[in-house]
Amino acid sequence: MFKKILLAVATLIATMGFAFAQVDVNKADAAALDSVKGIGPAKSKAILEERKKGDFKDWADFEKRVKGIGEKSAVKLSQAGLVVNGKPLDGAPAAAAPAAKATAKADKAAAKAAKADKAAAASTPAAAPAK
Repeated sequence: MFKKILLAVATLIATMGFAFAQVDVNKADAAALDSVKGIGPAKSKAILEERKKGDFKDWADFEKRVKGIGEKSAVKLSQAGLVVNGKPLDGAPAAAAPAAKATAKADKAAAKAAKADKAAAASTPAAAPAK
């Protein structure tokens, strides 16, 4: 029973990294922009105001036109799933990296639990036959 619960938890953790969807800065509404980690109501408002002047051509244009978006924040936003014209920031680490870490962590936890179950089963004395 414990193994099944642990496996379910490990699976949930492993899939959490894939839960986010890409949000295109040129197509998203305020709610979609707010869903990206690192963008709040004020930043989404600034993005939408600047987008009224025209779509963002690329990440450089986005960084240049939106106050408070610099190179470091652009990398973090790209990792969180923000894209410009369907493209993540060049050179930014892949957004799936946190999911890979979560999967490795879940696999390690499952292996540890299986080892603990084996040890518990080995240390439990077998029932003596009835006389």
